[in-house]
Amino acid sequence: MDRFARACLIVNAASGGNTPEACAALSDGLAAHGIVLARSVAVPDAELPTAAELGAGGIGLVAIYAGDGTLRSALTRLEGWSGAVLVLPGGTTNLLSKALHGDRPFGEILAELPRMARARRQCLRSEAGTAVIEVLAGPGAKWSDVREGLREGDVAAVASTAVEAAQASAGGSTVVLSRPEIGKPEGYSGIRLTPTSTGIEIEGYGAETIADYVAQGMALLRRDFRSGPHEELGLYRQIRLASIDGSPIELMLDGERGRGPAALRFSLARLEVDLLTAGDG
Repeated sequence: MDRFARACLIVNAASGGNTPEACAALSDGLAAHGIVLARSVAVPDAELPTAAELGAGGIGLVAIYAGDGTLRSALTRLEGWSGAVLVLPGGTTNLLSKALHGDRPFGEILAELPRMARARRQCLRSEAGTAVIEVLAGPGAKWSDVREGLREGDVAAVASTAVEAAQASAGGSTVVLSRPEIGKPEGYSGIRLTPTSTGIEIEGYGAETIADYVAQGMALLRRDFRSGPHEELGLYRQIRLASIDGSPIELMLDGERGRGPAALRFSLARLEVDLLTAGDG
């Protein structure tokens, strides 16, 4: 493995699990392997580090203790950097951490650091940005706003945005798949794209009844997509999406809200940053 001397820790101050005690335990875990915590960055109050800043500080390891949205921002900012990133589970959802290390707490992951190796993963590129774990395209992406209310403990916001999300899922502009033309010609309220080593896994989420919309919305809220009504549509290296009425496409990129043009192409590509994993990566 690499022999890291200095590390930078990135945490999300808005995440309830990122307590001073947890951050201190992370620092101790790095120190147990002879790694000095040279810099700490708490987003969103502080700017994410750049490759140039890390290089100037002699930092070869970045540990990210945050959710997938913060991970996406940090990783895309560090593409091309010669160092390595250790992904740790510190946010509302931690799909990338689970993919790299399994569903384990950060203490167990840190213990395996001496046995870890660098790996590269596939990602999704588009005009709307890069996604590391997944994309949800369509009016169903509105459910991510409900998740934000839950994160902040705002009951009134959860109630109002849940109604808006259900209305958007039921009446918003559906998204169709073209080039290749697959799936329902009337489109879907949500299309999920997941990068894999062999292609983009595509799933379509629609609903026929009010009960279906409720089940789908709760699945989207948990980002447990497969528990909602859906169709598996195949594996492709590139896909074009289009809103059926020409309106902008609502997006959720690694759990964070976004918006794209009325027609949008996603391509499979390599994420140009090294991630540490003791497994297959």
